[in-house]
Amino acid sequence: MSSSTAANQVRASHILIKHQGSRRKASWKDPEGRVISTTTRDAAVSQLKLLRDDIVSNKAKFDEVASRYSDCSSAKRGGDLGPFGRGQMQKPFEDATYNLNIGEISDIVDTDSGVHIIMRTG
Repeated sequence: MSSSTAANQVRASHILIKHQGSRRKASWKDPEGRVISTTTRDAAVSQLKLLRDDIVSNKAKFDEVASRYSDCSSAKRGGDLGPFGRGQMQKPFEDATYNLNIGEISDIVDTDSGVHIIMRTG
């Protein structure tokens, strides 16, 4: 990878909460999709807002919350997605990540996968 390619990349961690409107209604913690299929988007957003509040107020650490609650397989890495460039993530996710400063945590971001909060790490 050239240095110009690396310069155009960001690195982020996220917490994903899936809901009945998510394109794939299964996850590592809900392989049959039973909980996801009955979770409304509003319920997913409410849960994510509470988790975000705990992180922002330093009651919890982002990576620990991601490991426990995120529906993404990146939960095993504390939510870390590694570096990525433009065009590699769903557009709302990409836009939100590029608009964050390093160390900053997004508001709720909606994608076809579910609802996320994102922390830019690089």
